[in-house]
Amino acid sequence: ETSPFWQELLTDVFGESDVTKKIKFEDRVQLEHRSFIDVRIPHTKVLIEQKSAGIDLNAEAKQSDGSYLTPYEQAKRYSDELPLSEKPRWIVTCNFREFHIHDMENPQKEPTVITLKNFEKEFHYLTFLVDPKNENIHKEQELSVQAGVIVGKLYDAFAKAFGDVETNPESAKALNILCVRIVFCLYAEDAGLFPKHLQFYDYLNQFDTRGMRDALLKLFKVLDQPGDKRSKHESPELLGFPYVNGGLFSSESEIDIPQFTDEIRELLLQEASSDFDWSEISPTIFGAVFESTLNPVTRRQGGMHYTSVENIHKVIDPLFLDDLKKEFEDARKLKEPSARKKRLLALQDKMSTLTFLDPACGSGNFLTETYTSLRKIENDIVRILLGGQSSFEFADPVKISISQFYGIEINDFAVSVARTALWIAESQMLMKTQDIVQRELDFLPLKTNANIREANALEIDWDTVVPANTLNYLMGNPPFVGYQIQTKKQKEDIRKIYVDQNGKEFNTAGKNDYVGGWFYKASQMMSKALGKDNDIRAAFVATNSITQGEQAASIWKPLYELFNIHIDFAYRTFKWESDSSDMAAVHVVIVGLSCIPDGRQKTIFSDGEIKKVDVINTYLVDAPMVFIEARRKPIWPVSEMIKGSQPTDDGNFFFDEDKKIEFEKKYPEVAPYIKRFMNPLEFISSTRRYCLWLVDCPLQLLRTCKGIAERVSRVRKFRLSSPKEATRKSADKAWLFQEIRQSSSSYVLVPSVSSENRYYVPMGYEGKETICGNGAFQIPNASLYEFGILTSSVHMAWMRTVAGRLKSDYRYSNTIVYNNFIWPEPTDDQWKKIEATAQAILTVRKNHPQDSLADLYDPLLMPKDLREAHAENDRAVMKAYGFSLKMKEADVVTELFRRYQQRVKEIEQEEEEARKKAAELKAAEKERRKKEKAESKKKKQEG
Repeated sequence: ETSPFWQELLTDVFGESDVTKKIKFEDRVQLEHRSFIDVRIPHTKVLIEQKSAGIDLNAEAKQSDGSYLTPYEQAKRYSDELPLSEKPRWIVTCNFREFHIHDMENPQKEPTVITLKNFEKEFHYLTFLVDPKNENIHKEQELSVQAGVIVGKLYDAFAKAFGDVETNPESAKALNILCVRIVFCLYAEDAGLFPKHLQFYDYLNQFDTRGMRDALLKLFKVLDQPGDKRSKHESPELLGFPYVNGGLFSSESEIDIPQFTDEIRELLLQEASSDFDWSEISPTIFGAVFESTLNPVTRRQGGMHYTSVENIHKVIDPLFLDDLKKEFEDARKLKEPSARKKRLLALQDKMSTLTFLDPACGSGNFLTETYTSLRKIENDIVRILLGGQSSFEFADPVKISISQFYGIEINDFAVSVARTALWIAESQMLMKTQDIVQRELDFLPLKTNANIREANALEIDWDTVVPANTLNYLMGNPPFVGYQIQTKKQKEDIRKIYVDQNGKEFNTAGKNDYVGGWFYKASQMMSKALGKDNDIRAAFVATNSITQGEQAASIWKPLYELFNIHIDFAYRTFKWESDSSDMAAVHVVIVGLSCIPDGRQKTIFSDGEIKKVDVINTYLVDAPMVFIEARRKPIWPVSEMIKGSQPTDDGNFFFDEDKKIEFEKKYPEVAPYIKRFMNPLEFISSTRRYCLWLVDCPLQLLRTCKGIAERVSRVRKFRLSSPKEATRKSADKAWLFQEIRQSSSSYVLVPSVSSENRYYVPMGYEGKETICGNGAFQIPNASLYEFGILTSSVHMAWMRTVAGRLKSDYRYSNTIVYNNFIWPEPTDDQWKKIEATAQAILTVRKNHPQDSLADLYDPLLMPKDLREAHAENDRAVMKAYGFSLKMKEADVVTELFRRYQQRVKEIEQEEEEARKKAAELKAAEKERRKKEKAESKKKKQEG
């Protein structure tokens, strides 16, 4: 059954045509004995070892030579005997029920296992069987980066010739335009846009260094002229170039360029032209590399970086491309020829009417990849309708145009790059169409326009770029700028956008990430289109902070209240890697949203899992739509959590171990007023740090101790220099911490920041003599029961979902995490059990006195006894909540959100009843006073 099984898989599932020509069965391999590879797919470099149903793919079996090998080892033996050019990129072992996928780029990695039982959800892992794009993408990436290096060299050489690029904006602009034009010519001569291969090279090579400048300017002029506008006396070499159009060589953008140098001539003719083939660069990747190479801002950051094609597809696939591909597959599979043709033509017409806007398009990589993806489907449609014939019933088989793609970009150079990248993408796809229809299709002069607008996307009305009633999809990767580091202008941009229907600014607008502005304006745009002939959907990459902490409410609540948006799909937090070695990975989410009440199931992508749900809330979990806003008090009757004390001392109150000993030797009378100090670092890593705590210090000692007086003087000076009035005012009591909130009893200390790698945020008891700093929280008089709940997996699940992040670390807060947390309602026995398990955790910690909490809670180093103590506590807490021990973390969070929603309703009802009662009492009091006044008046009249 091997042959029909694999042929059916490739044909019916993956839509591969001519399978018998592409797949080899029983392919002989030369070993010491006669052997055959069960299945081989040469063009995608796949080798398959097929076993019978029921065979364990991990078990060894005796071979004909007497050795014992697993199926993978058997396949690897075959692979080792193949020539280098035929070695597999992928080895698959299969028993008709399971597929074990081995990536030979990473042979030490455990294989990916998928089953026929779950094939509907997992089949996409086998796409490599028919799609060699992984190899192609790698090649495109290498070529595109190489091209970027070449352009960088040209840029530097021309910049040196200009001499004033850094100080003269006109020269900088001229240099950028020059580079864009040269790149287009280099691409055109290799990709067949110019009539002759290396035509650009041959033309310039006629001239020596001194003559090249004028020759290039003449060429730019000719490329901007239709044939009938050109001088008939021009040289044949120039007249042989086609008319380009599209504004790329427009005389309106006439530039002055410097004289060439021998270095420039050599770079341009040899390294850039004759030694490099530009035809196979990826416009998606190269556009970004090109821009990051030449844009002065990104250039200063160093290195080249771009959004990978894979990450772009995480946005566009669930937004629209998956649906279009499904429509294509459904149409392609129709058996009746006229019905198939009708459906395919209808899909082509539909795709040719779709419009796309990237309102932060940069170098246009989202637009170019989307255009390329649609044109690939269109080419497949053309191929099927052509049916192997050499002619096509339509004069122009291409209906999809780059005029359907719109962008907004604030950087003028990036605008030029985006347009060029789209033109390159258009030409590459046109050539693939030519191969299908087997006739030439004219690309030049450029007929279509790349609609890229240079503007600040948060100031311009998007409706003026592309009308809302004609737009279908919004997408992109807007800039991430946290509110702490936003410029004054960026803060103003956000505040002007985040306003209600009456123009009043939302009180949280000033704390929103810059990317939030794009979500607001996208929601506004989608709302405009409601009730029109089209619907708009949107998807953006964003920093994960907009779905955590305070921003989860401040960014999203207005969108739900004003525009009734909902989230259609989401990628939960993952690392958005940069190709630049010196740029740190950013933790991002992808959010797809719309205003369309379509009732479709939503999709959550998380750590390789795909989950279909009915609702995705603003924390990107399958849970009711709620907004966790900062609260001053807990919503449950529990102990209050308060922040630690804030020194504001410029370090003058603090000592390490050695400095403390030295200070106490010099001023022994101060020893009682030096206390152990705890912020997260000191608490988790067991670092010894001390502070002057002079709350109860006698005034005489403050006056007479030189050591104290000197430090207090420096603190006073530091506070007086502050721009904050409250800090300056606190200089009057410079011997005290600026804010004193120290517990008068023992307390549980909770760090405000903890590593994302820890499953549990370490917390624990400290005595009243240990000063809790403002980087931590304290719960005075916290009971063992409260400690047990807070250190449990249930509270950790809640914290991981709603807490903010500092980079990728958890940022715990009392107002968001603790005060909104839903506690259980345990029985007496459950309460006592949690107290016992909480105490067990503390006891086990004491059994490891040499280890810090950082060591004890390291996910790899955590001692077995501590792990077991936590597991026992987790079970006790889960039972107190009434949760099944089999519940996953996502299910726990969903239930907590549901209970939170119910609790908030109860609080609102209680508050409403309290308001009514207060109003009734006020009215009764008013009536009582009215009666008293009337009676008093009556008595006076009678008297």
